[in-house]
Amino acid sequence: MAGNEEDDDVYNNSHRAFLQSFLSRATLTFEEARPILAAIKNAQAQDGRDIQPADITEEDVSTYINVTNAAISPFDLEIRNTLSQHDRTRIYALVNVSSDSITQLATTHTPDEISWVKRCLDAMFETNNSHRSEVLAIKSTEALRLAKAPANQDVEATQGAQAQSLTMMQAQRMLQAMVDEGWFEHSKKDFYTLTPRALMELRGWLVETYNDDEDERIKTCSACKSLITMGERCSDLDCSGRLHHHCKRMAFRAQNNNERCPVCKKDWDNALPVGEKAAVQNRRSTNGGASRRSTTAQTDGADDSQNDSTADEG
Repeated sequence: MAGNEEDDDVYNNSHRAFLQSFLSRATLTFEEARPILAAIKNAQAQDGRDIQPADITEEDVSTYINVTNAAISPFDLEIRNTLSQHDRTRIYALVNVSSDSITQLATTHTPDEISWVKRCLDAMFETNNSHRSEVLAIKSTEALRLAKAPANQDVEATQGAQAQSLTMMQAQRMLQAMVDEGWFEHSKKDFYTLTPRALMELRGWLVETYNDDEDERIKTCSACKSLITMGERCSDLDCSGRLHHHCKRMAFRAQNNNERCPVCKKDWDNALPVGEKAAVQNRRSTNGGASRRSTTAQTDGADDSQNDSTADEG
């Protein structure tokens, strides 16, 4: 019975094998999922057919995901998907949908390490995320400097105890661990940002932690509605318009190819960067010689380490 097309919508061993592929990886792209699903179908097939990866469609993957999600939902798990902020690559990830997703790191890391991760997130979404400059990333030098726990450290992430500092070596290991475990991604310019998997898994926690009635630090793309940490923003600093680079075409097409902000309708030609390029803009403002702009860039954008370390990125 297993392996027949009509059984793809009934949870069975083939779906369990598919789920196992997510348990062993942080994420899967569609191209990575195709050979896995083809191998699973071939192992279950009873009619002698040889299914090739090219035979697997997005509909096949979606069917397996839907059936699997129905089986794992009681355990607060879900396979979600999003588009890469770098391009339109679709990324699938098994995520914990419970409201306290950040605490799952406690299964493999100490309270002091989790407290350091929280300080890194604060740097991304508070220190380096202002009204004028949305960098939403940290340099390695800044992350390592955060190894020292401040005296007024919030004790919530450390299970009620005062957070202790990490050594520089421990912080370096944690940075690599966050990359290896699929939470942080490391750019060629030495910036660390949240991965698509992390943005999907921590979305609720991020919004609850960093947004309030007066300030929404966690923004979404006006086209796809996913969280945005890389892309462009409206030149009107008070406008909520944000677009991923790969979402612009879709947004403008929906406006009859009118290249204006989807929110306030201003011309998009002067759009401002979101992500590490905003730190480059800060550095250029500083080097421009205008003291007012320089002061604004250093206080409202990425912190001094961001500005000092992006001189080579122009």
